[in-house]
Amino acid sequence: MLHSMTGFARESAETAIGTLTWEIRAVNHRYLDVQFKLPEDLRPKEQAFRQQASSALGRGKVECALYFRRAVDQKNEMQIDTDLVELIGHRISDLTAKLPNVAAVNPIEILRWPGVVQQAEIDVEPLVAEASALLDKALVAMGEMRSSEGQRIAEMLEARCADIEAIARSVRSRMPEVLDAARDKQRERIAALDVEADPARLEVELALLASKIDIDEELDRLESHLVEIRGTLRDEKPVGRRLDFLMQELNREANTLGSKSADTETSRAAVDLKVLIEQMREQIQNVE
Repeated sequence: MLHSMTGFARESAETAIGTLTWEIRAVNHRYLDVQFKLPEDLRPKEQAFRQQASSALGRGKVECALYFRRAVDQKNEMQIDTDLVELIGHRISDLTAKLPNVAAVNPIEILRWPGVVQQAEIDVEPLVAEASALLDKALVAMGEMRSSEGQRIAEMLEARCADIEAIARSVRSRMPEVLDAARDKQRERIAALDVEADPARLEVELALLASKIDIDEELDRLESHLVEIRGTLRDEKPVGRRLDFLMQELNREANTLGSKSADTETSRAAVDLKVLIEQMREQIQNVE
């Protein structure tokens, strides 16, 4: 089953000391690149979170942000560093004397100064356990979204494979007619020269012409690649790189088909093939 590399998940949980929220965003990337934004108290646990995320993801640029809103402790009085507040007040007075037109400072702004409001230290380990469980939940939600998007991409790729298969069948069915027309055209050219041609040499030249414009081998490889693509779509492993390689192989056969074309219909079919292959390639850039 295909998985897209793009996705979003947001999960929250209430704990005894506050609210935890994970937000995960993922976009396309050649490899797996996981970045974390964590609260200060939980930064030492980044490596553990990274391993947890990496085990659930294959490819993509993934941004994981953890937010923690601490609950108000009704039992304990808010602790304020009065010495720091006094120092800040002196500095404000000094500035006010030099800049008399400056608006008065709102006391709330002083409370926001780092270190003014002192909170009791929290026990990190239970919080880490809660965050880890919540991360698992967010990763599952992300996986479900990526799987759903991957299913949509797989259906599109299957439809394009069917279109390519139909074009290949049409081109193959017309090849006897194309070869006969090419031989007739070669005979007309020789007849226009008003010279007597060696029948044996003429047959050799016609055989060489038929070999030059014969595309059975290219069509066989094209159909073989389609079988490989369909098998890859059912694989449980990340298959984005393999599908990308198969797109290159499909494109190679379409180019050869165009270069060997002996009539406008085959040339048009080669162009149609390249359009379909490019549509597939664009979608495969999103596949894990």
